[in-house]
Amino acid sequence: MAVVGAGAAGALVALQLCEAAARRRTPLELVLIDPAGEAGRGTAYATEDPRHRLNVPVGGMSCYPDDPGHFLRWLCRHGEPTVTAGDFATRYRYGAYLADTLGQAIIRARGVVAVRRLRTKAVGCAWPSAGGAVLDLADGTGVSADAVVLATGPAAGTAGWAPEGLRGQDRFIDRPWAPGALDAVREDDGDVLLVGAGLTAVDLALTLDRPGRTVHALSRSGLLPRPHAVAPLPPVPPPPGLSGLPLPRLRTAVRRHLLAALREHGDWRPALDGLRSVTVGLWQGLSDDERAEFLGRDATAWNVHRHRMAPTTAEALGRARAARRLRVHAGRVASVRRLGADDTDGGGRLDDARLDVGLADGRSLRVSWVVDCTGPGLRADGSGDPLWGGLLAAGLAVPGPLGIGVATEDGRLRDAEGRAERPLFTLGAPRRGELWETTAIPELRVQARAVTEALLAPLSGPASTARRRPADQFGLPLSTHAAAAAAYRSGLARVVTVRAGAAEAFARAVELDPGFALGHAALALLGHECGVEVDTQRALADARRSAAERGDDRERSFVDVVARRVGAGDGDTALMDHLGRHPGDALALSAAVPTIAFSGVSDLDGELARRLLESTAAAYDGHWFHTSLLSFLHQEEGRFEEAGDLARQALAAEPASGHAVHALAHVHYESGAHRAGRDWLDEWLTGQGRGAVHRAHFSWHAALHELALDDPAAVRRRWFAQLAPARVRGVRALIDSGSLLWRARMTRNWTGRVPVDDVLGAVARDMVERPATAFTALHGAFALTAAGDLPALRRLRAHTAQADPVQREVVAPLCEALEAVLEERWSVAVRRLRGVLPALPRVGGSAAQREVVEETLLYALVAAGHCDSARRVLERRLDRRSSPLDRRRLADLPA
Repeated sequence: MAVVGAGAAGALVALQLCEAAARRRTPLELVLIDPAGEAGRGTAYATEDPRHRLNVPVGGMSCYPDDPGHFLRWLCRHGEPTVTAGDFATRYRYGAYLADTLGQAIIRARGVVAVRRLRTKAVGCAWPSAGGAVLDLADGTGVSADAVVLATGPAAGTAGWAPEGLRGQDRFIDRPWAPGALDAVREDDGDVLLVGAGLTAVDLALTLDRPGRTVHALSRSGLLPRPHAVAPLPPVPPPPGLSGLPLPRLRTAVRRHLLAALREHGDWRPALDGLRSVTVGLWQGLSDDERAEFLGRDATAWNVHRHRMAPTTAEALGRARAARRLRVHAGRVASVRRLGADDTDGGGRLDDARLDVGLADGRSLRVSWVVDCTGPGLRADGSGDPLWGGLLAAGLAVPGPLGIGVATEDGRLRDAEGRAERPLFTLGAPRRGELWETTAIPELRVQARAVTEALLAPLSGPASTARRRPADQFGLPLSTHAAAAAAYRSGLARVVTVRAGAAEAFARAVELDPGFALGHAALALLGHECGVEVDTQRALADARRSAAERGDDRERSFVDVVARRVGAGDGDTALMDHLGRHPGDALALSAAVPTIAFSGVSDLDGELARRLLESTAAAYDGHWFHTSLLSFLHQEEGRFEEAGDLARQALAAEPASGHAVHALAHVHYESGAHRAGRDWLDEWLTGQGRGAVHRAHFSWHAALHELALDDPAAVRRRWFAQLAPARVRGVRALIDSGSLLWRARMTRNWTGRVPVDDVLGAVARDMVERPATAFTALHGAFALTAAGDLPALRRLRAHTAQADPVQREVVAPLCEALEAVLEERWSVAVRRLRGVLPALPRVGGSAAQREVVEETLLYALVAAGHCDSARRVLERRLDRRSSPLDRRRLADLPA
C-alpha cells in the first residue's frame, strides 16, 4: 500500500494502517512517499514560529476519534504538564506530536507492517488493466502498489487575483510557506501587503510584525477570523429539520439558531460549534446552484466565524492594530506598478517602497512586498500538480461538485465512467467539493479510520472457529496466541495473589499481540483503579478497537465493564451483570470484591457480596483465590473465627495469596490480637510478602496494630522504615502513608510536624485534587487535612461535587466536615462527620480504612467538649475489641 503525502492526512492514514494491521496480524508493506524531512508536519505544522498557534484547542486535536485526550496527555508527558484541553498549542508542537505518534506506531507494528519512506514526490499514477497502481516518482524511479491513498493536502493556490504587473516580480511571494520564502522579507524593514485576511494572513502578520513596519491585510470583506472564547461553552445542538431545507430557509434557520444561543449564553460560538456534526449533511443537501450561491454570498462569513483564531493570537493582533502596525482593508488589487528611484512620497522625499499597489476603489498602497495569503486553490485541475493533472486526464479521477476537488464514494475516487472500484483513495482537501468541511484534524482522523477499514477489509478473512484458543488459568478462552496468553496468565496470577509485576506482564501481552483486547483492558483497569503508570485512556481505546475486531462475547463484555468504570458511569451495574454471565472471570471478580487491589462495587454491602461469592463459587470449585475473597467477606461481617480459618486454608494452598493475608490481618486487628498480628505480619513481610504489590498496605496494617498498642516510637520507626515516600509512591502513599500520619497525629502518637507534605509530593496532584474514584478522594481529603491545605481541600470538594454519585454524596460532604476541622468549627465538624458515617461503606475499601472517619469524629468530639459522646464511642469500640490506645483515651476524658 502506498500513501502519497506525509503531512497530517498521510500521517493519520499511515498511523491507522500500522495499528490496525498489527492488531489484526495482517502482514502489510506500507510505502510512504513525501519529500519532506519529517512525516506529520506538511505545510501546516512545519512553522517553527512559536506565535503560530493551532486554531483548534488541544482537546480537539487528538489523532484518534475514540481517544480525544491523546494529544493533551502527550503534551503533559513532553514538557507541558500544566496544559489543559482548552489551551492552544503551537503548530510546531503538533507536528512533533504527529511525527512521534506515527513513529511509535511503526515501532509497535514491526514484524507485521514493513514501512518504507521515500523522500521524493509522486508525479504520476497509472492503473493498468491487470494488477494495481504504478506510481511515477520525481527521482525517476517508480513504485507498484496494490492500493494507493492520495493524502496530498490542499491544492496549491494559483494567485489568479494577481495583475500581470505583479506576477514574476521578485517582490511578490506567491508561496509564503515554502522554505526560505520569507527570508528576504524578514531582513527588510519595508511595509508588507498581505492579500487575504484568513488564518494564513494572521500567522504571517504575527511573523512579520515589527516596530517601524506596517503590515497591510487586504481581502474583499476586510474581515479577520473571529477569536475563540477564552472560556468556551459546550456546543449547542442545532434545531431539528435543517437537513434538506432550501438555502434561503436554511440561512434563516441558522441565523435564528445563532441568535438564540447569543440570547441564552451571551455567545454565538456554541451554536456554530453545534453545527459541526451536521455540516456535511447540510452541504450535501444543497443543489449545485445553491452551493454556488453559498460560495458567493455566505462562505466568507462562514469561514471567519467557523475557522477562528486562538485568544492569544487575537490579543497579539489587537495590539498590532492598536499601534497601527497592522491595518486591515476591504478591497481587491487592481494594478501594481514598480516604483523607480525618482518616485517620491507626498512630501517630495524619496520613497523607500518598491511597489505601488492600486486598489479597485481608487486607493493605493505603497509597500515593499506583496504576499499571497489567499490560501489553497479549490480545483484539482487548476493546481498544476502533475499527479492530479494526470489522474484527471486519464479518467482515473473526475472533478467534484462545482469543480471543487474530486468526486469520491466514501473516499474512493470515481473514474470518468462514474465507477469507484479501484483501491484508490483520498481524504481531506480533495473531498471539499463533496463535504465542504473536510480539512481539520477532527474530520481527517475520522476519514483516515474509514480509509483504513476499506483498505484492510479485503485482507482480513473471517476468524477461524476451528483453531483452539489458549485459556487463562481458570479455563476461560483468550482471543490471542500462545505467547501473549502466557504473559496474560502471568499478569492475572499476580493480580489474584496481589503481587507486583501485573502491569508489566499485561504490557508484555499486548506487545506480543497488539490486538489482544483483554490485555489492553487489564492495563486500563490497573491504571484507573490502582494508580499504575499506564495511559489509561489509550489502553481503553485499544481495548475497544481490539474487542470489536476479534474479541468474543466475554472479552467484549469485560472491555465494556472497564470502559464504564473509567467513564464514571454505570460501571458497577455492568460489572455485576458481567459476573452473572461469566462467573469464572477472576479479573472481574477481583475488581468487584473490595479487598485490597481494586475499589470494588460501591454498593456491595455484606448481603450482596455474599450472594455474589455464592453465585460464583461453583466456577472456582474451592480454589484458594475464591476462598481468600470469602475469608475477607466473613471478617467484614464480623465472623472472625470463620474468616481466619478460611484465610489459613487459602494460604496453605498459596502462601503468597495477598487477599488471604489481608483478611487475616483484619481478623487480628478486629479481634484485638495486636501483638500477635503485628508479629505475624512482620514475619510474612520478610518472607512471601517481599513481592507483594501492596506491601505498603500490609506495613500500614502492622502500624495500625502499633497505633492500637499506643506505641508512638514503634509507629514512627515503621513509618520511616516502610511507609515514608522514599519507600512508597503513588496512590499507596496517599492511602496508606498519608492516612497513617493523620491518625497518628489525632491520637497523639506523633508529636511535632507530621511529614505529610512529603507524601503529597510523592503523588500526582491530579490524583489528590481530581481523583478518579471515591476511595482515592477520601484519602486525598485526609492527606490535605493533615497538611492544613484548606484551599486544596476546597478544590477537591468542588471536584467531588461534580464527579460520580458516591463522590458527590459522600466525599463532598466529608470535605465540608474536614474544612470545619481545619477552621476549628468543632460543632459543625461533629454534625457533618456524623452525617457522613452511615453512607461511608459506599466509598469502598475496608472497615479499618474507613475507620479514619470515626477517628476524626472522636477527635472533633473531644475538641468540641462533647466528652459524653466521645465516651460512648470509645466504650462501644472497646466492647468490640481490646485496644490500649482506646483505654488510654477513655481514661483521659474528664469525668
